[in-house]
Amino acid sequence: MNIALFGGTFDPIHRGHLALARAAQERFSLSRISFVPANVPPHKQLQPLSDYFHRYAMVALATAGEKAFLPSLLEAPNLHAKPGKQPEANYTINTVRRLKATMKKADQLYFLIGIDAFNDIAKWREAEALFREVAFIVASRPGFSLADVANALPEKLRPAQAITKPFAKQPAKGDLVLNGVTVHILDNVHQPVSATAIRQAVAAKKPLGKRVEPSVADYIKKMNLYTGR
Repeated sequence: MNIALFGGTFDPIHRGHLALARAAQERFSLSRISFVPANVPPHKQLQPLSDYFHRYAMVALATAGEKAFLPSLLEAPNLHAKPGKQPEANYTINTVRRLKATMKKADQLYFLIGIDAFNDIAKWREAEALFREVAFIVASRPGFSLADVANALPEKLRPAQAITKPFAKQPAKGDLVLNGVTVHILDNVHQPVSATAIRQAVAAKKPLGKRVEPSVADYIKKMNLYTGR
């Protein structure tokens, strides 16, 4: 089977996330996409996040109508941790390895990510190992080139500048296949919606419109989320 892991804070999950997942599912014949809310994302440890189980609940509601979309508890907090102990950050390489341990050898694992987050991929823990474990599916948006994608790679996997220079004028789309690296780029799926804008709209008591699924909007209202931000 072709399986994808889609991680993020999902605070909240919105229709841009779902559009990316549907586009990836269609292009790569994905049998399953695991939506994995992060409990403690390393790059956002100092930023306030909604409670993990609120974010997980919204993911479950948003994906309920899609048979291949599965909410995942892979990065759920350790409920048995000692009181007062600082929760450990969720590193993607560990999550990927836990998921692969449940898969068959013939299964192919993909990793869904937006191009803004991919720009920092070289800073992730065991970044080079991560590229050996998964094939990346990167959601592009206007303004990014194929060279931007290549230059974001970890240093040891990054091609020489002489090779990437011709890519500077090529929009980020198609496939980038290098030694030890496979990056598939999805273009034309970007939607001008962000979780930040949604949180701000809720705080300002503005309608969410079509930015989130109705069930997610109802949950946000019922649980009084984002009103204090």
